Amino acid sequence: GFRTIEEQNRLYALGRTKPGRIVTNARGGYSYHNFGLAFDICVCNVFKGTLIPSWSLDRRWFRVGQIGKSLGLEWGGDWKSFKDYPHFQYTFGLSLAQLRAGKRPP
Repeated sequence: GFRTIEEQNRLYALGRTKPGRIVTNARGGYSYHNFGLAFDICVCNVFKGTLIPSWSLDRRWFRVGQIGKSLGLEWGGDWKSFKDYPHFQYTFGLSLAQLRAGKRPP
């Protein structure tokens, strides 16, 4: 799930200064992905033996969210302002400000 600051800024530009739809509210340095503490998943359907990503919101996303939370992960599906169902993170109790200042998990 690691994403460089440059990659994050490219994603942030989508739907703002670049064509596309908005996919993140986080600029570079303001996502746990930028510190290797987050990852995104995809729920898939199987069609003729091939996995096909399914971005439609259905009960499987909530089940995956429950599983992640049972493992101690924070799930983006619980966020209030921007529901990010594919997103999970483990912050070690560190804020983004602490990480930007150079503090790292044990």
